[in-house]
Amino acid sequence: MQIIKSLIKLLVFICPFMTTAQSTYLPEGDKGYHFIQRLEIKQQVNTDINYSTIKPYNRKYIVQEAEYFDSVLRATIDSTIDLKNIHPKLTPIDEYNKNSFYMNNSEWVTGSKESFLSKKPFLKSLYVTKTNMFEVNTKDFFLVVNPILQFQVGKESGNDNTLYLNTRGINVRGMISKKVGFYSSITDNQESGPSYFQQKVHNFNAVPGVGFYKNFKTNGFDYFDARGYVAVNVAKYIDIEFGYDKTFIGNGYRSLFFGADGNSNLFTKINLKIWKLNYQLIYSELTPQFTKTGDTLLDKKYATMHHLDVNVTKWLNIGLFESIIFGRTNSYELSYLNPFIFFRSVEGSLGSPDNAFVGLDFKANVAHHLQFYGQFNLDEFVLSQAKANTGWWGNKWGLQLGAKYIDAFGIPNLDLQLESNSVKPFTYSHYGTVTVVANYTHYNQPIAHPLGANFSELIGIALYQPAPKWYINARIIYYKQGLDSLNGRNYGSNPFRDYNTRVGDYGYFIGTGRTANCLNASLGLSYEFRENLFFELTAQKRNYKILNESTNNTSMITAGIRLNIRKREYDY
Repeated sequence: MQIIKSLIKLLVFICPFMTTAQSTYLPEGDKGYHFIQRLEIKQQVNTDINYSTIKPYNRKYIVQEAEYFDSVLRATIDSTIDLKNIHPKLTPIDEYNKNSFYMNNSEWVTGSKESFLSKKPFLKSLYVTKTNMFEVNTKDFFLVVNPILQFQVGKESGNDNTLYLNTRGINVRGMISKKVGFYSSITDNQESGPSYFQQKVHNFNAVPGVGFYKNFKTNGFDYFDARGYVAVNVAKYIDIEFGYDKTFIGNGYRSLFFGADGNSNLFTKINLKIWKLNYQLIYSELTPQFTKTGDTLLDKKYATMHHLDVNVTKWLNIGLFESIIFGRTNSYELSYLNPFIFFRSVEGSLGSPDNAFVGLDFKANVAHHLQFYGQFNLDEFVLSQAKANTGWWGNKWGLQLGAKYIDAFGIPNLDLQLESNSVKPFTYSHYGTVTVVANYTHYNQPIAHPLGANFSELIGIALYQPAPKWYINARIIYYKQGLDSLNGRNYGSNPFRDYNTRVGDYGYFIGTGRTANCLNASLGLSYEFRENLFFELTAQKRNYKILNESTNNTSMITAGIRLNIRKREYDY
């Protein structure tokens, strides 16, 4: 990774004269994501500003997207031509959310900001604006400091212990002369989740979504979550970001390419945005699976990913994806630094030691109310074996198909989403003599779908905002997965296992193995007391059954508050 750091230093050094305005990015789980997605579907047009497949979103670009939509609405109102069916109007709640969105990204708003100011600042210098505890906004310097809080308590059926989550922290973001953006976030957390969360931690030696942790009291875990980056626009069309955070590639609830359910990772991102194209290169440093017994230096592995977005038409966006996961002793494979290559051919020329993937994604906005999306991830495929339908282990792929329906059935701000995900056995796996390094994992967790492989999943989501400050969220997840046998036979669900430990080459279909069925349903109610401060109540039920073996059913209810942070989910 040292060579990547050196590359960033060199580019920043030689290109300062070309730098233009640079932005920070919208944090994971921010409520602004849903608002921007509604705008994208309503206008139906993929503008040259909008590239929403890769998250987090650039604040500058999404504010430009919202203001563009505003300008279109104003033109519609002023026009003598009836354009209602071409550019649908925002609902009153959309207007409220738009104002909230502008307040939370005020550094890029070009219109009046007077409504963003608080009527009664605290101690004259705190909460001068409604969204930020402390803010500095001068000609060449912008700085925002906000507290982070999430406190949640709950009760689970059959569990005498209280469920809890206690998170405190702070985030800082800012810009220098609008040329350099920076962000930092750190939280201290103590968590005791439901029984299946506890089991997942013990099975994989990892707390879902985070890194290093320690045991805390009875069935609890104590961990820090620190993230941060610096971003520079080195040329008119080129942005570079270096930091430690998460990335999500896709338009769905899950990603089969690169998800945000695992731990953060060190990365360098180079983004080229020009014409109808958006091309992003990601160089990442990852951690292979490990068992930590004391203070020790963990090994490293690496990933390089390319994603190209193309606005094929005004309503259709298609993306091409490729990635390579590899491990080298104290070195980085320089061949994978080339930004314009096809990884499979280069990997073959090196002796085929690494794990290469290719993929295709799409997003289609239809009728100002619908969005259809999907992903296809390919590890290996032989057509003759697929035609034979004998379950050859080497045909490894994943498929996602989904749809979003906003203002469903004419009900304002009722948004529905349906998504299916299927991944063949042994996808994301690799081989290794002692440990498997080149699998699709990081810090003892999958980096794509949290279930790993050998599963089919169906997700249904309903989001309803009946009034500006009220949110109702209903979610149902059902999946079927083929697990390894009790005597250790590898059926391809666990990406950490060497795929050469399989028994035989045929008979591996989705669900083959010990069949597990899971239904996970939740209903949440939130009230936004003030900007980004939520009071929440959630009921959740999970039924998990391994055929002819065991059943683990649980129900829980939780209540809590959160400020400037996404809600903790147990959606697996």
